[in-house]
Amino acid sequence: MSGSGGRLNGAINTGIFVLRRLVHVLPTMFLILTVNFFLLQMAPGDAVDVLTGEAGGASPEIVEMLRKEFGLDQSTGMQFLRYVQNVATFNLGYSVGYNGHVAPIILERIPASLLLMFTAIVVALIVGVTFGVISAVWRGRWIDNVINVISIWGFALPLFWLALMLIVAFSLTLRWFPASGMYNVYQGHTGWAFVTDVAYHMVLPVISLSVYYLAIFSRITRSSMIEIFGQDYMRFAKAKGLHPARITLRHGLRNALLPIVTITGLQLGAMLGGSVVIETIFAWPGMGRLAFDAIFRRDLNLLLGILFVSSFLVIIANILTDMIYSALDPRITLK
Repeated sequence: MSGSGGRLNGAINTGIFVLRRLVHVLPTMFLILTVNFFLLQMAPGDAVDVLTGEAGGASPEIVEMLRKEFGLDQSTGMQFLRYVQNVATFNLGYSVGYNGHVAPIILERIPASLLLMFTAIVVALIVGVTFGVISAVWRGRWIDNVINVISIWGFALPLFWLALMLIVAFSLTLRWFPASGMYNVYQGHTGWAFVTDVAYHMVLPVISLSVYYLAIFSRITRSSMIEIFGQDYMRFAKAKGLHPARITLRHGLRNALLPIVTITGLQLGAMLGGSVVIETIFAWPGMGRLAFDAIFRRDLNLLLGILFVSSFLVIIANILTDMIYSALDPRITLK
């Protein structure tokens, strides 16, 4: 009964924590919405300029009619009030470039972006933490030096350059992996064949996106493990005659993961920015590629919607990070 009561209290505390954080999200999202709106208003041109330019020019009457239809003839303040009112009713506006409502367009692209980002962060965590543990256990030896060189290399490489080099090497030269897209639209695969096809297309984008974060996780894990190896409880576990692997993984790695969890939550926003470059280079049909198209078309409503949804996803990810942190370290309570 006491165990059930403890779990119930834990669930209640978690629910209160989530509700409190969600309440705090509202002013944060309003501030993000406001800053994004007025920054984008400072950019020259709008979607009507792009539409009339693609049509080979248009008369002033047609331009004025389009601006009135899309509400671009109103003052900036009135446009902002209308936009806030729309967002409050879960309406992200209308995309001129895609000729449709913004919310369904973004929702259609979110799964592809989350799949790419989640896979990249998992690969970076697994490989980076493994490298960090190996480097800490055998610090000062040749394998530590090799991993340090790989980490520095991962820090230094620009994402776009690495992506282009991977395409040249493994797509154009060796022809091992496709250079673009999420799946082969001409094959019409279903079931496991479709899953395999998507995984095949993900290899190069995931490598390109994960290398930098792999280097970060490797260096942080190494530093944390070296610090933990010097703690008294690690010496006590060694004196008890426990197996070195058990000491390293059960007593050392679990505590070393705490800063990794924090850094992972903080890096999600940066990964969203990096995905714009990677999705554009590999023609991956996610939010990053959609944001690039929105900028190119000066589709401000669509770009505002992407920024708004991306910010919300980052905030939710940070809430989940706090919950995972609390689960790993019982001394930390959710407040």
